[in-house]
Amino acid sequence: MKKYILLSCTLVVLFFAFKEQESKTVYIIGDSTAANKASRTFPETGWGMAFAKLFNQQVKVDNRALNGRSTKSFKRDVAKDGKIVDHWKPIFDNLRRGDYVFIQFGHNDEKIDKPNVGTSLEEFEQNLIFYIDQTLEKGAIPVLLTPIARRKFENGLLIKTHGEYPAIIRKVASNTHTALIDMEDKTTKLVKSYGETGSQRLFLYVDSGDSNYPKGKKDDTHLNTVGASEVANLVVEGIRELQLPVQKDLMGK
Repeated sequence: MKKYILLSCTLVVLFFAFKEQESKTVYIIGDSTAANKASRTFPETGWGMAFAKLFNQQVKVDNRALNGRSTKSFKRDVAKDGKIVDHWKPIFDNLRRGDYVFIQFGHNDEKIDKPNVGTSLEEFEQNLIFYIDQTLEKGAIPVLLTPIARRKFENGLLIKTHGEYPAIIRKVASNTHTALIDMEDKTTKLVKSYGETGSQRLFLYVDSGDSNYPKGKKDDTHLNTVGASEVANLVVEGIRELQLPVQKDLMGK
């Protein structure tokens, strides 16, 4: 009987050790379009918030995207008191083999008039390679994402607003053989499908009198709950197209 109990306990320990080893974390690094939002900004919603609900218990989505950050300021953020904060290092320190890092920047790298945030195209490229190399160093899997489209229409046509930054992401993905989900392309098609007026339903458009926005809000960059869900589904579409192993942990596969 004692041997039986000992064997049973050993099997239970091995089972849970295997289950723990099998689990993985998907990190998101990026800007406000993906970030978690406080209740005081609702209905503003980062797509990472919706994305986190689409996996089974074997996957933890750790959304580290932050408002206003770029490839530069995510790893070298100058705080108001002048201190330098590295948001990347805690992720790097905890990365495990088989984890994923979804990397989506561009909205703030474009702001070259802000020296602590904006980057040249050359610096942008080198920063992306830095995140890829560091992720690979830990045996984790980097996935590049181009930035989502802004809702900017001129004469009835949706205008691209990210300049050459998405092209740099595509170039880096190709040169480094890194998985790429072209979210600029996917969200451009999404916004066009809703039309110039209808696409307001995806973004932070709030009538006056709202408890969080008493004067109302018209924001063509940040998503609402509907937009975040739609964009998260497009990220999942990209995962399936790339046939990333983590697709087996998606709900409703």
